Amino acid sequence: MTSELLDRALIEEAAKKSGLIWVTGPGAATARALWHVWHEGSVCLVGDGPGEQPLPGLVDGARVEVTVRSKDKGGRLVTFPATVSEPAPGSEEWEAAVAELKGKRLNAPDGEEMPARWARECRVLRLVPAGPLAPLPDGSLAQRPAPTPATTRQPIPAGLPRLLAKRRKRK
Repeated sequence: MTSELLDRALIEEAAKKSGLIWVTGPGAATARALWHVWHEGSVCLVGDGPGEQPLPGLVDGARVEVTVRSKDKGGRLVTFPATVSEPAPGSEEWEAAVAELKGKRLNAPDGEEMPARWARECRVLRLVPAGPLAPLPDGSLAQRPAPTPATTRQPIPAGLPRLLAKRRKRK
């Protein structure tokens, strides 16, 4: 019993202090980084709508693995299994989660209209811890980045430094 209480306290403290978690859904090969808030014993998320984070594979009743990182160093603090629940829009549970999420949502395009948009177009989820903590891995869990059409910067043209130096002299 004491171990369970300590595990819960560790999960809660880690999740409260970190604004980012990694979630591995059922059948997913890689974890997805998601912003969240900790509220009433669970991780709360919003997404799957225009301008919000994608929540693929996170369906009501699914079991997922949640990894919480350190806010200052970015390293893994704790990993735990969780059960996904999706409260109905407008329910007390949904309203409480949205009130917390709204306060932490950065750069929202619609400000005070955000909860209404979330009710219409998005999903609000709760990830409730369900089981003992996963042991820390022995080796690295580093993975290759997902394929993307983005490229890295190319070397600057040879004549560019001279061109920029001329502009500075004119001023």
